[in-house]
Amino acid sequence: MTTTRRSVLGALGASGAMLATGAFAGAASGTALGPTSVDVRAFDRFAGEQAAMDAFSGSLLLVHRGRPVLARSYGRANDAAPNGPDTLFAMASVTKLFTAVAIAQLVQAGKIAYTSTLGTFLSGFPAEIADTVQVHHLLTHTSGFGDTFTMPGYLEEALTWTDADRVMNGTTEYIRRTALEFAPGAGSRYSNAAYHLLGAIVAQVSGSSYYEYVRAHVFRPAGMTTTDFYTRPQWHTDPRIAHPYAKQPSGGRADTIDQRLYIGTPAGDAFTTCADLARFAAALQGSKLLDRAFTGITLSGKVPPPPQPGPPPPGGTPGAPHVAFQCYGPVTLLIGGQWVTGHGGGAPGTSTDFQMYPDTDWVTVILSNYDYDGGPPPVVKKARDLITA
Repeated sequence: MTTTRRSVLGALGASGAMLATGAFAGAASGTALGPTSVDVRAFDRFAGEQAAMDAFSGSLLLVHRGRPVLARSYGRANDAAPNGPDTLFAMASVTKLFTAVAIAQLVQAGKIAYTSTLGTFLSGFPAEIADTVQVHHLLTHTSGFGDTFTMPGYLEEALTWTDADRVMNGTTEYIRRTALEFAPGAGSRYSNAAYHLLGAIVAQVSGSSYYEYVRAHVFRPAGMTTTDFYTRPQWHTDPRIAHPYAKQPSGGRADTIDQRLYIGTPAGDAFTTCADLARFAAALQGSKLLDRAFTGITLSGKVPPPPQPGPPPPGGTPGAPHVAFQCYGPVTLLIGGQWVTGHGGGAPGTSTDFQMYPDTDWVTVILSNYDYDGGPPPVVKKARDLITA
């Protein structure tokens, strides 16, 4: 299915709906609003070609200067519906951005410090962890914690949990029983465990559940009208939600909902639409979720991540140096003289990408219910290449 610009406007609230600074108006789908050097038509053709080869299934949205430039949906959400502008996709690790904003809000309110230690808020950790791991380390993946999904026995037990409290408390208990891989600040490893603990800190400090805090203080203020943590039973039955179609050894794809937790965690799997993520970008960059100072603190680079195996980031050249920093939540890259700040996510049957280009005022949201060998879908790289060329 290919959606038109009219259909995405309807999903966003019809005429008068606001994304950033103005009402939607202007050119038809596939053309840019105002002067821009980005060849949106080339991207549109490329995305269509990928979909025609069944190499892309999902929805995408390109926004320039607060206005939608291109909105497309391809493939099937599930047996009941095609993907469309109002389809909800599991975000995987893009969810970490909401957790990071929640932490920043509580720091701004004076209830947390970035230098606060884990043991200040959460009990049951050995002293050598409780007294040395700081909120800063958790946010920047330098805590020494690893991935919850590789902890022995975790996934097998976690798949049996059937309520949100059990998911939160059970995951925290597994993390309590693990040792750090390195001393806090002495290394870097991408850590789902760290972001889960940040969510547990949000719950402890705010006095509400993590889920309720994020709904009330991130989703609603940002105008994210359909974004939420939907449960696995809802995933099965709600026709608005895209099912995750994971690639199989045979080359086909299979629905893998039952390989996911009952509900997402602070590290991953809230559900959103392209339009809602664009609203989040507008609210975040417009200092509606945090004041200007803390917006800058959250989005600025803190730690250069270690070199990663494989190809350079989109827009990079093999063998050429590039500038990259882990922020408090997002990752920021300098590509083609532009800063690109955002996050990606992946899981079986899920690939997501959300990027903000503050120098040229672009936002790209690409949500897919396919997974891809070797990283994000080619449409992600194509979008970055065109915008940073």
